[in-house]
Amino acid sequence: MRKYEVIFIIRPDAGEEETAKIVTAMEGVVTGAGGKITNLQRLGRRRLAYRVGRYGEGYYVLFALEGSGDTVKELERRLKVTDGVIKYLTVRMDQEMKRAGKFKALRAKQEARRPKARPPAAAPQAPAAPAPPAAPEVAQG
Repeated sequence: MRKYEVIFIIRPDAGEEETAKIVTAMEGVVTGAGGKITNLQRLGRRRLAYRVGRYGEGYYVLFALEGSGDTVKELERRLKVTDGVIKYLTVRMDQEMKRAGKFKALRAKQEARRPKARPPAAAPQAPAAPAPPAAPEVAQG
């Protein structure tokens, strides 16, 4: 089973009932196609980065799911034909986590090669007792 994240945006003028109906319908699509929703987050109403159609805001919903490619295809097909959904995006997360693991291992390897920073050198110690004055030399001549 592969891991995916699907985020979709519902029209802002949809009521609370219609929003809940769309979310439960999409949950049913995933479970009906053999997938499993591991996390569901209703992110709420937010401003869009750019206008989509005539909408400047939308109600965001995030699904984290496990399933096959067919599960995601069916979910995307349903999101396309649902009138209340104005935008959606699907990301395959198992590849992203694998790539992040590779970068983490590479950074650890580079860090191990890098020479360790030396501790600061200790300040020179002052002599414990002053040295006796040197005896004057007598010049012979």
